[in-house]
Parts: sequence; structure tokens; C-alpha cells
Amino acid sequence: MRLDKLMDPVQRDVDSRSVSELCDLATRGLVEMLDRERQIFCHVYRRTESGMVREGHSPRYTMMTLLGLQRYERAGQRSPVAITPVLDALLEDTNWITSAGDLGLLLWTCAELTPDRLPQIYQQVQAREALARFPDGQQGSTMEVSWYLTGLATCCLAGYSDLPGLAEQAEAARHILNRNCGDSGIYGHRGRSRSLAGYVRGRIGSFADQAYPTIAFARLSQANDDGEARKMALRTAKKICELQGPLGEWYWQYDSVSGRVVGRYPVYSVHQHGMAPMMLFAAGEATGCDFSEAIHKGLAWISGNNELRRDFVEPSLGLVWRCIYLEPMKAYTDAALRLSGLRSGAAGAGLKIRYECRPYELGWLLFAFARKPQLPGSAKKLLHTSLGLQSQA
Repeated sequence: MRLDKLMDPVQRDVDSRSVSELCDLATRGLVEMLDRERQIFCHVYRRTESGMVREGHSPRYTMMTLLGLQRYERAGQRSPVAITPVLDALLEDTNWITSAGDLGLLLWTCAELTPDRLPQIYQQVQAREALARFPDGQQGSTMEVSWYLTGLATCCLAGYSDLPGLAEQAEAARHILNRNCGDSGIYGHRGRSRSLAGYVRGRIGSFADQAYPTIAFARLSQANDDGEARKMALRTAKKICELQGPLGEWYWQYDSVSGRVVGRYPVYSVHQHGMAPMMLFAAGEATGCDFSEAIHKGLAWISGNNELRRDFVEPSLGLVWRCIYLEPMKAYTDAALRLSGLRSGAAGAGLKIRYECRPYELGWLLFAFARKPQLPGSAKKLLHTSLGLQSQA
């Protein structure tokens, strides 16, 4: 397909692209993102003038992708990538683990894919010392500590709650996340420090800093029948839905003090089709609340109900283009004005599309939707209506 053809605006009815079709598309795209010789997924799959190319390797993205492919297989489908050899390659040499977050992702992955090996792996990677051993634990990084807590909670759900130090580490991770969370339920990016940069990073959190702790607390509530963890998950899930954009977009940066959006762009496709659904399905399963309207309003964004009226799904390549973004200076200026309360409208012109995809994005799409192949009727109607209101680009 000619590259300029991929730029053409596409209008389509979301009902004609089912969630199961998106899942099948994702598995096709992941085949090309795998380095078969090394049995690891790339860091990024990028469009160039000569075609699509793989760049780098990522154990982190590989674990996320395996979690999605495993759910796809559990839903009765066949993964086009053999899961076991990729996991074995990750476990053969774990020197790539340089953070508590990566260690937590490995526990999460093994607890779901190979639970019988958990006790050995837990000891091998010294999981009980992770928060004190790695910088992200020491700094209280919200996303990474959330991955670690999710890994520990998933160990419990797999029947290994008695692993040495697990309960104590889960409590320590929980304390860090509680401290990073503002009264509205919005999380900062990390624990605050006295420097200006440390204060700002402790106050402002990304969408990932909202999604992953919500998943962690939802898992913890299910593992231990923990009412406080359930409340934490529900509070943030409700708040993030309150802040969802008019087109269903999930914004990029949030202020944990005021509970407001401060940075709208980039808007990432993975938030629309992967991380927000993961977050809200997890909170819904833990609390009994229904977030399907927000989930599917967000899903419509990738199929054309967005600021540029563009379909981000590329069936010929089996991927979803990464994001809508502003040039960095424009994005920083907009965020600074919002943080100071001087701007409340749209960010303005200059939006662009980033023509790349990362394997974890498709992995999280599978993780979110592989077990949910049908849209609720009300959600279908919502998506159809939202696209029907579009004008031609």
C-alpha cells in the first residue's frame, strides 16, 4: 500500500468493526513486531519512507504483550506467536530487570502464564527487596510501584500469598500509592521531593499514573477482599471518567492537587483501546460498577471520532497508529497555562499523527478485550451515534 494512502481520512461505522476484529487485527500486527531470532518484541514499529521497520527490543513491552496474547488464547483463539519460547527467553537471563516495575511485571506475567514456577522466580529475582533496591521504588514512582503491587496481588490470586515478604511488600507499595494520591483520586507521577522538579513531578501525573494504580488496587481488593483497596480503585475510576474529553479522549496529564486536566496532548490510542478499558474493566469487576459507556466512547475515538476525523486503525498492517500530538513547546505551554488556571478551552491547531505503534499497545488491547468480544447494545448505539454526527474532513 502506498504510504500517502495511509494519510487519507476514513469515515466508517464502528459497528462494522467489532471488538473481536480489533483483537484479530492486533495479533496479526504483533507477528511483525517479534524478533524471531531473539524471541523478544521490538521497542517500536515505525513507518519510514521505505516501509515499516522494527527498532530496538523491550523486555517490558514483551511481558505486556504476552499477557495480552495469553488472554487471547484463553478466550479460545490461537496466538500466532508461540508464547512459551518468548517467556522462556525472558526467564533465561533476568539481568534486564533494572526496576521494581519490571520485576512486578514479571511476577504479574508469570502468575498468569506459568504460576507453578512462581516460588522459584520470586526467589531468583529477589522480589521481596525490590522497593528498597531499585530507584523507582525508592522514589515512589506511581506507575512502576503499581506494576509491582499488581504483580504481588496476582501472586496471591494464583494461590501464593505466603511467599516470603509478600504481604509486607504489598503493604509498603500500597502506602506509597496512597501517599501519591490526591484527595480527588488523581495520582502524581512520583513521591514529592523538596526540589521544584520533584514538587511538580509529585503533583502532576500522566494517564498511566491513573490507570495502573487503579488496576493494582482492584487486583488487591480481589486477592484479599480488601474494602479500602476497592474504594481506592473506584474513586480514581470515577474521577477519570468525569475528566474524559467530549470526543471520548483520555487526556495526558492531571493535577493531583486540583483534580483537573492540565495537559491534553498527546492523546494516545493505547489509552483509548487498551489502558482505559483495562482500568475500568478491572474497577468494574472489583466493585460491580458499569463503566461501559465511557469505555466505548473512548474506543470510538480511534475509529474516527477524534479531533482530526481520522481512522487510526490500519488493517493492512494490523496496528493502530500511536497518537495525536502537539509539538513539545506548544504542549508544554498549554499545560502550564492550564496548571495556572489561565486556559480552559481546546489546545488549538497544529495537531499531528505519530505513525508508529509499540507492541504493548496491541498487547493491552488484547488484555482488555479478548474476553469481551461483543459490545453491549447501548455502547454500540453510542458509538454509531457519535460517528454519525461527524462531518467529512
